[in-house]
Amino acid sequence: MQFFNFFTRRVNSNGVFSKLEKIINYKFINHEYLKQAFTHRSISPKPRENYERLEFLGDAIIDIVVSQALMMEFKEGDEGLLTQKRSSLVKKEFLGTMGKLLQLLSYITIEQTVNLNIEKIAVKQQANLYEALVGAIYLDGGLQPCKYLILNTIWTHRHEAWKVINYKGKLIEFCHSTSLSTPKFQVANITGPDHQKIFEVHVQIDGKIFPPGMGTNKKTAEQSAAQNTLEILII
Repeated sequence: MQFFNFFTRRVNSNGVFSKLEKIINYKFINHEYLKQAFTHRSISPKPRENYERLEFLGDAIIDIVVSQALMMEFKEGDEGLLTQKRSSLVKKEFLGTMGKLLQLLSYITIEQTVNLNIEKIAVKQQANLYEALVGAIYLDGGLQPCKYLILNTIWTHRHEAWKVINYKGKLIEFCHSTSLSTPKFQVANITGPDHQKIFEVHVQIDGKIFPPGMGTNKKTAEQSAAQNTLEILII
């Protein structure tokens, strides 16, 4: 705990976060939020002294802002389309890209035992820091500066996330390379009228069922489900 206090005082005195504040175009009123947003639980397991609570809050705010932007862009889009588009924008892998864009790992306080040279660990931390930063901004300045950051990062780069990727093929390849059984795709539910059906598909691997994917047809729902499964297995 003494180490944590020493480090945060040192960060504050050196103005380490001033560069980040310029990048995101937001000046914090209470820098305690900002310091907490970049403190890993390996430094302090106390909930109010590491980024996990802020990450939780930021995740919810990102969902709201992205959902609103999607409804504005796809005015006639149904639930399946909006869900699929949002899923690509809020997945850990893409949020990690946004964290890397902002060079957020440069500001993290973390024990050396956490190896950030391992790609999947680095990507996860970059995503977590991005969400925590959004949460910190919300507590410090409300929703508007959060929208500014999200729209100028996630939304600006949305087409990169929407590039056509064969997630089903990637999942099958991953399972084969890691000695997992071939994934089974199962239609769990079909809702909506005949002209506007929503398909819900689960992936099952070695008896374990993963979170469902949704789409306006079976193929897109399978791709969404495969994407969700890959995010869990890889990240």
